[in-house]
Amino acid sequence: MLMSDMKTRRPGGQEKIIRDLTVGSVPKTLFTFALPLFLSGLLQMVYNMVDMIVVGRFVGTAGLSAVAIGGEVLQLITFVAMGFSNAGQILISRYVGENRTDLVGEMVGTLFTLLESLAVIIMIVFLFTYQDIIRWLNTPDEIWEYTRQYSITCVYGVVFIYGYNLVSAILRGMGDSRHPFLFIAIASVINIVLDLLLVGPLHMGPLGAALATVIGQAVSFFFALRLLYRNREQIHFDFHPSHFRIYRSVIRPLLSLGIPMVIQSAAITFSMLFVNAYVNAYGTVAVAVTGVARKLESMIGVVSQAISSAGGAMVAQALGARKTERVPRVVFHALWIVAVPAAVFALITGFRPDWLFGLFSDDPAVLAMAVSYVPVAMVQYLGATLRPASFALINGSGNSRMNLAVALLDGIACRIGLSLLLGIVLSWGISGFWYGNALSGLVPFLIGSAYLFSGRWKKAVTK
Repeated sequence: MLMSDMKTRRPGGQEKIIRDLTVGSVPKTLFTFALPLFLSGLLQMVYNMVDMIVVGRFVGTAGLSAVAIGGEVLQLITFVAMGFSNAGQILISRYVGENRTDLVGEMVGTLFTLLESLAVIIMIVFLFTYQDIIRWLNTPDEIWEYTRQYSITCVYGVVFIYGYNLVSAILRGMGDSRHPFLFIAIASVINIVLDLLLVGPLHMGPLGAALATVIGQAVSFFFALRLLYRNREQIHFDFHPSHFRIYRSVIRPLLSLGIPMVIQSAAITFSMLFVNAYVNAYGTVAVAVTGVARKLESMIGVVSQAISSAGGAMVAQALGARKTERVPRVVFHALWIVAVPAAVFALITGFRPDWLFGLFSDDPAVLAMAVSYVPVAMVQYLGATLRPASFALINGSGNSRMNLAVALLDGIACRIGLSLLLGIVLSWGISGFWYGNALSGLVPFLIGSAYLFSGRWKKAVTK
C-alpha cells in the first residue's frame, strides 16, 4: 500500500510525500487534495494582483497598464513550463498508481534536464526578440519604457519559474499538494514586502514590482529544491549530476502527452495575446480595464486550476490502479465544487463592479469602462466553472489527441474566430473581443462531456 500520511516524520527530518488518492470518499479526497492547490493559486494570484495594485496606486494608470501587458509577455514565456509540468504530474501519478517508483525517479531527472534547458533557451531567445513582441502587442507609446523594464526583469527569473513548476508537478504527482502551497506562500510574502518597499519608498515603479516577483520566485524554488533533496529516497532520485539527463524509458510518454499540452497552452496563450493586441489598440484605459478584469477572473481561475490539477491526479492514479468506477465520480464532484465559489463571486461582480475595479485604480475613466465588462465576466465565470472537470478527465487519462483538439478549437478556431467576427465583422468593438475570448472558454466542457459519456477514457487503463 502506498504511504498516505504526509505529516509523519522519518528519521533525519524526512517526510512521507507520497499519498494514495484512490482510497476514501471521492469528494473528501478531491477537496482535501485541491484545498492546498487552491490556496497556492490564491496566494500566487494575490501577489500578482499586489503588483498591479501597488503600481496602480503609486504610479497610476500608465504603470498599471504596463504591468498588465508585461504579465501577458510573461505568459508567453511560461506556457512551455505549464505544458510539460502538467504532463509530468499526470505520468508520475500514473506511475505511483502502478507502484512503479523506478520510473518516478527517472521522470524527476528528465523533467529537471528538459525544463531547465528549455528555460535557458527561451530566456536567450526572448532577450533578442522582446522589442518585437512588445510592439506586436500594440503597446501604447506612453507606457513602452515601463513595459520594457517589467518584461526584461521578469524574463531573467524564467529559470526559477520553470524550476518551481517542475518541482511542484513532482510533488503533486505524488499526492503532496501541501508543500507547493508552503513554497508559494514564501514567494507571496517576499513579493508583497518587496513590492511595498521597491515601488513605494524607493520609487522604482514597474521595475521594482518585477524585481519583487523574481526574487520571491527564486527563494521559493530553492526551498522546494531543498525539500526534494531531503526526500530523495522516496522519489528514487539521488541528485547525482550524472542522473540529470533524459531517460529513454520516460521521455517518449512525456513528449507524447506533453507536446499536445504545450500546444494547447501555446494556442490559448497566443490567441489571447492576439485578441489583447486588438484590445490594446483602444488605448491605455482599455488596457487597464482588461488587465484588471483578467486578474479578477483569475480568482475563479485558481479554484478551477486547483480542481483540474487535483482531479487529473486522482483520475491518473485511479486508472493506474484500475479503479475506473472512481473516474466519473471525480468529474461530477469537480463540477459542483467549482460552481459554489463561482456563483458567489459572480454576485459580487454583478452588484459591486465599482468596488472591485476600484481596488486597482481610482481613475474615473477606468471605472466607467469597467461597468460594461460585467456581462462578459459572467460568461467567463461560467466557463471557469465548467472547464476543470473536463480537463481533469482529458489530462488524467493522458489523451494527447483530445488535448490537441481542445487547443485548436478553443485557442484558434473559437477565440480568434469569434473575436474577429464579433469585434470587426459585426462591429461590436472592444466588447466583441471581450466576448470572443469569454465564449471560447466553453469549448473544453463540450468536448470533455462528449469524451466522458463515450467511455473512451477507459482505454487508458494499464493493459
